[in-house]
Amino acid sequence: MKRSVALAAALLAGLTSIGSIPGAAFADGGGPGYHDDRKGGDHHEGAVFVQTNKAEGNTIKVYDRDEDGRLTKAGEYETGGLGGFTIGAPLDALASQGSLTYHRGLLFAVNAGSNTVTVFRVEGTRLHKLQVIWSGGLLPVSVAARGDLVYVLNAGGEGSVQGFELHKGRLSRIEDANRSLGLHNGNPPAFGTAPAQVKIDPDSEFVLVSTKAANVMFSYEIGRNGKLSRNPVVSDAGNAPFGFTFDTDDSLLVTESGANAVSRFELEDDGALDQVGPSVPNGQQATCWIQRVGDYFFVANAGSSTISSYRVDDDGKLELVKNVAADTNGGSIDMTTSDGFLYVQNATAGNVQGYKVHEDGSLNLVTTVEGLPTFADGIGMEGIAAS
Repeated sequence: MKRSVALAAALLAGLTSIGSIPGAAFADGGGPGYHDDRKGGDHHEGAVFVQTNKAEGNTIKVYDRDEDGRLTKAGEYETGGLGGFTIGAPLDALASQGSLTYHRGLLFAVNAGSNTVTVFRVEGTRLHKLQVIWSGGLLPVSVAARGDLVYVLNAGGEGSVQGFELHKGRLSRIEDANRSLGLHNGNPPAFGTAPAQVKIDPDSEFVLVSTKAANVMFSYEIGRNGKLSRNPVVSDAGNAPFGFTFDTDDSLLVTESGANAVSRFELEDDGALDQVGPSVPNGQQATCWIQRVGDYFFVANAGSSTISSYRVDDDGKLELVKNVAADTNGGSIDMTTSDGFLYVQNATAGNVQGYKVHEDGSLNLVTTVEGLPTFADGIGMEGIAAS
């Protein structure tokens, strides 16, 4: 089913001369925009970060995670940017996976409403704002980081990918690493036509992008110093490909939000995707996000407020373990994992739930934190990560 097409890589008109936002380096932690909710000491096992995506001012809420997976409020930090939305979103405003990304002691947050990305240094449950930088396009919705390379997916207008070099906690734009997706959307784009996720393969050879309505995935070869190939390889990727993650260095699992299924693909040497076996449906609604925990892959079904579980057997066959591994009762969207726990953002309930993942892939609810922005009037929280 492989299909490779050369696409023109025209840059978004009028945007190539813009660099970092002036005065974009800030120090945080105890200054304006921060408050600490903890009552006791600062001992912790890990942290979970939740992006509020508030239109009047985006913030990151931080939760201390104990050894049993329970979460306790530990503070809230301003990103210095604005939250955003796609048009017609049913309950996930950014319509994406990976809008908040943790990498090597740093946290990257998209500010979709102001076309910027914020970089925080993470110290336990405290965040220190290092930089706010232009995303290289309109409506950033997803961030991928590996090694010293960071790529941002912009969903507005034509859609684009912008590459950055990471050095001492700061991003610098790679001049020959901005590529248009040629999607011909407005800004903000419609929910269904907005691209969903950007990710770097484990060997750092390709940058991949899922497109939803176009039913394809783009693969850009990474060249010297993080530059991207002029034209991507474009491969069929099922019915509205949304979230994806790798299960080996050269194979990945992709959610098909239009078919409520998951498919497995091999990433070929030229960047093309070849499907391995049939798509595996789960009988749920709006299967969009995917998170690996150990040997299991969990997908969030926003329309049915459930989590389904999958695994890949020893023969490389993808199989459904449970169509309903958990019923979240709150509009499940993005997810993250930390130390064997699965944390799920529930947009309509305005909470985050934490589950212990057992050896057989079963889930046990261990924590729920309330008081997060609920989805209303086309916008709500989106983005979750963990240390």
